[in-house]
Amino acid sequence: MKEHPFLFSPKKWLGEGKIQLSMSDEELDFYTRWNLGKIDPQGQIPAFQEVQIKGISDVMHNQFLITDLTPTHFTIELENAALGTITGKGLIKDNLIAWEFRNSEIAFEGFEFYEKQEDGTYLMRAEYVTPDQDRTVIRGKLWEKTK
Repeated sequence: MKEHPFLFSPKKWLGEGKIQLSMSDEELDFYTRWNLGKIDPQGQIPAFQEVQIKGISDVMHNQFLITDLTPTHFTIELENAALGTITGKGLIKDNLIAWEFRNSEIAFEGFEFYEKQEDGTYLMRAEYVTPDQDRTVIRGKLWEKTK
């Protein structure tokens, strides 16, 4: 995991980008902050994410737990107020971290890709579909917070 300081090292990351909702043609600016914890004795990594969409006063809070970590795969658990808790599968490659959630019980699915750039930043893309078939597409960039 040394190749990937994002997600697997106890650091803070900032990000920004665009969110597009299928119910609107408008792209909205978003800002995100990640706070990544240390791996605990059970091999679990806690991660906390805040997402602020420009023009929307509520801040979304996501709590992640990474478990079953190997050099190429991991399990990821997402918990937030809207969805409850969902478990997904993750993949680790040289310049890529990705994960996918599929929950047929609540008809929720989606994926996130984080592609490491030469400068140490990550380009990200995510897409989620909710039970009412609303699609959310997210594109952005993450960088390590240094101060």
